[in-house]
Amino acid sequence: MDYTLDKGNCRLTASGCKKSSQQMLSIHDWLSDIEINKDSCQYVEVQFKNTRKGYYLNSNNIPLEKGDIVAVESNPGHDIGTVTMQGYLVALQMRKNGFDPQKNEIKRVYRKARTADIEKWEESKAKEHDAMLRTRKIAKDLNLDMKIGDVEYQGDGNKAIFYYIADERVDFRQLIKVLAEVFQVRIEMKQIGARQEAGRIGGTGPCGRELCCSTFLSKFSSVGTNAARIQDLSMNPQKLAGQCAKLKCCLNFELDNYIEAIKEFPDKSIHLETENETYYFFKLDAFAKKMTYSTAPNAPQNLVEISLDRAKEVIAMNEKGLKPEKLTDGTGKDQNAVIDFAVSVGEGSLTRFDNKNKKKKKKKKFKQKSGNNYRENNEQHNE
Repeated sequence: MDYTLDKGNCRLTASGCKKSSQQMLSIHDWLSDIEINKDSCQYVEVQFKNTRKGYYLNSNNIPLEKGDIVAVESNPGHDIGTVTMQGYLVALQMRKNGFDPQKNEIKRVYRKARTADIEKWEESKAKEHDAMLRTRKIAKDLNLDMKIGDVEYQGDGNKAIFYYIADERVDFRQLIKVLAEVFQVRIEMKQIGARQEAGRIGGTGPCGRELCCSTFLSKFSSVGTNAARIQDLSMNPQKLAGQCAKLKCCLNFELDNYIEAIKEFPDKSIHLETENETYYFFKLDAFAKKMTYSTAPNAPQNLVEISLDRAKEVIAMNEKGLKPEKLTDGTGKDQNAVIDFAVSVGEGSLTRFDNKNKKKKKKKKFKQKSGNNYRENNEQHNE
């Protein structure tokens, strides 16, 4: 990968680096152990509450490191955030996210946060939860069809951002007037989606890992049910939906690989004809290159799993008017077995392990009881 560094404009371009729809919230600074002239690149990346980030100009050449708490310029007053990146990587991150310093207003880094700044910041953060609950009640009293998802106070406490979710356009002019009177701060309303709300709240997914939307995803692309169909997943809404009640973002992670893999598979509407049966497509394994056919359309009956090459071979024979005796080729590579479709897609009972444990306990009790009876019989015989 070739890099070109423009020190004058603080731009680092990579010929092999493409703009991605994903943005890492926590970036590893792979230049941290390399001695470079950081004065030629004065931009820093600062992260605030949850996923909100911004790029700021370190015009005073303050020595900063990742993790430093800084006071930055805001409108009005100043805000408090944490430095997540500094140096040449900021220029690369700005380029990846399409942020042009020439077209966007660049605010400045004032200083490293003082003790008084941090104390004021902590006081402001302590008000956020109560402010969210009070705002929800006010919005309900005004009959506004919206949900207040979160409240974020600025570091100096002079402004508050109210994040809300709404299906339709909401006229919140009256709400802003009431909130300004109640909280005595400048009010900013920002609409977010259900996925963004889940990212701000956080949590653990069914995979056992922290939610993707709260760790590295900040730009969300639409997820359709077609993504589940292409990957041959069970159309179970309880398993396909995430904590935001939308389809899981991870359904798109491997979608391109599946689309590329299934290009070589024949059309699913093609039936396979043998001398005695007609087989209909049931499901496929894209990466193992296997296809499963059933003798009944849209139902798992007499399922037969064959390789992709065998399926193409049978289709070619049918096009010539020939019908093989069996769907399998008889080499042992294919299998003619009934597949439990419910278990294969993970729809088995959650108590199946408990039943096995109960059987083991019954067997253990039976053995203990039998052993006790054997010892009692021996003692009576000896007497």
